[in-house]
Amino acid sequence: MHQHVENHGHYNRLFAIGVVLNVVFVLVETAAGFAANSLALLADAGHNLVDVLSLLLAWGAHALASSKPTHRRTYGLRRSTILASLISAVALYGALGAMAWEAVGRFQSEAPVAGNVMIIVAAVGMLINGLTALLFARDRHHDLNIRGAFLHMAADALVSLGVVVTGVVLIYSGWLWLDPAISLVIIVVVLGSGWSLLRESLNLAVDAVPSHIDAREVRDYLEKLPGVESMHDLHIWGMSTTETALTAHLVMPQREESYDDFLSETASGLQKKFAIHHATLQIENGQTENGEGRWSCGTDCDSVMAEQV
Repeated sequence: MHQHVENHGHYNRLFAIGVVLNVVFVLVETAAGFAANSLALLADAGHNLVDVLSLLLAWGAHALASSKPTHRRTYGLRRSTILASLISAVALYGALGAMAWEAVGRFQSEAPVAGNVMIIVAAVGMLINGLTALLFARDRHHDLNIRGAFLHMAADALVSLGVVVTGVVLIYSGWLWLDPAISLVIIVVVLGSGWSLLRESLNLAVDAVPSHIDAREVRDYLEKLPGVESMHDLHIWGMSTTETALTAHLVMPQREESYDDFLSETASGLQKKFAIHHATLQIENGQTENGEGRWSCGTDCDSVMAEQV
């Protein structure tokens, strides 16, 4: 519980810093857009405002996920992180689509090169978005919600870098096609990372096995436990973007002693080997009545683990 509180405070600090940095940049970019009479800068400021909203969405979902369970919502609001990552993935694709549309339009219109103000603002944007992305870089591998925030910021940093590089080249070469061409290259790169976010978010939303867990390995592990003759009704799903649950029926016809130690050790093994945090196992003796399996004992292994910690 103490570790969970520490992580919650850590993420709160990350989101707070990221939101403040990006809100300041949106204000600066908007002012620069009006000062330079640049529609491109104003449009990019609007795009960055969408990213601020995405950060707020991820932050809010993380806060909701820490809420306590109730009689109606027995898992609390953990799945809000899955919804947030899914919305973030869709928003990322929407933003990339808008950028691609603008890039194609520039090929056709051959818009004139923006001034030095645009390059300076893009450099500031690259710095701020890059720093914000770094804040979430370490935790993006084990939290899909955090990965969504990271990808939004990383994509903006890449776009800003492209503006800076192509802006300098354009000033000296006059190659108007270079700006939209680089933009499309960046969009294709980000699309690849965005696809994994969208795919995993959709899988978690429909209770698929999380990508970091091999269900066959889990099945083999449980079937090879001492005393287990067979197993059925194995289900593994994501409770949130960081927590995984499991239920299974184990047939153990020869076991007569207490199940408490067995369940505790099994739950601990599932957590250590597969990062499955909430395991519920039902033990059956294999005898049948009216053609149906008769269970002899059932318990929530997560409760057993909580007593050990």
